[in-house]
Amino acid sequence: MFAAVLHQAKDLRIEDRAPPTLAPGEVLVRFRAGGICGSDLAYYSKGKTGDFHLREPLILGHEMAGEVAEVAPDVEGLAIGQPVAVNPSRSCGRCDYCMSGLENQCLNMRFLGSASIFPHMQGAFREYIAVPARQCVPVPEHVSFAEASMAEPLAVSLHAVRRAGPLLGEEVLIVGCGPIGALVLLVARQAGARRITVVDLAEKARETALGLGADEAVDAKDEERIAAWSRNRGRFGVTIEASGSPAGLDTALRAARARGRVVQLGNLPAGQSPVSANLVMSKELEYRGSFRFAEEYALAVEMIAGKRINLAPLMTHRFPVRDADQAFQVALDRNQSMKVHLLDL
Repeated sequence: MFAAVLHQAKDLRIEDRAPPTLAPGEVLVRFRAGGICGSDLAYYSKGKTGDFHLREPLILGHEMAGEVAEVAPDVEGLAIGQPVAVNPSRSCGRCDYCMSGLENQCLNMRFLGSASIFPHMQGAFREYIAVPARQCVPVPEHVSFAEASMAEPLAVSLHAVRRAGPLLGEEVLIVGCGPIGALVLLVARQAGARRITVVDLAEKARETALGLGADEAVDAKDEERIAAWSRNRGRFGVTIEASGSPAGLDTALRAARARGRVVQLGNLPAGQSPVSANLVMSKELEYRGSFRFAEEYALAVEMIAGKRINLAPLMTHRFPVRDADQAFQVALDRNQSMKVHLLDL
């Protein structure tokens, strides 16, 4: 079977790998579509994402949808040929965090396409993948496989907005408006945000945000305009940092009004990042983290199936897996693309 394997930064190869065998409780899913995520791009361009470093060849990909090709004898509720979205999170269900409902904090998490553990958890950009049946969420046939694969970034965005707390009537700032930031924009609007401003360096991202309903889209290089947000102890009741940059975090903290809420969604560079912690103290800010998702994945599939969210403006490019290297190059160009998908051969 084919697999998109990263050996080191910028060394992505399409290789022939032996197909997986099924264990009890598992299903074999044929890859049909998968989105290239920011963490995939970080592995591809730098060989690492955040604190996770590549230590062996890694099959990339965790945003994936496909069709059931085989089921273990003890699996019920899934049939061969059935379209499914694959939840990339494989929590253990036994640790203290899982038992208390915090599955995204699982102590034994195995997340597809991640170098967080060693040996690495191989990813979804391959012809077939064996996963526990509980990770498969059926999708109706009117949903394309590329749309279904958007359940993962949508789940990330749903979790971030949930971590932000009530948004009804709030003025919200989103720092960084790539695919995740754009989805946060859509979810925040549905959650009742009164006014939403986004800030980003890329013109393509700002244009997309305005098309999705942002009230204002500001160039991150417009220092005077951004500095004005910090006057009188800040402007925004909620700021969501989705750029993963120290400069973006500084903007989010300075722009938040006194006793506002700041959500750290972007994956900051490894190690210690400079944080204006005195702003957290003096303005009595609530600084909250948002990491992956838990039960939001099933809700994301439901929202996509019910056409409750407009994904079309974000899905800008599609490539067959054999052209994965070209796809990654396009995905790295934020003035050209938003969400880039790989399709089966």
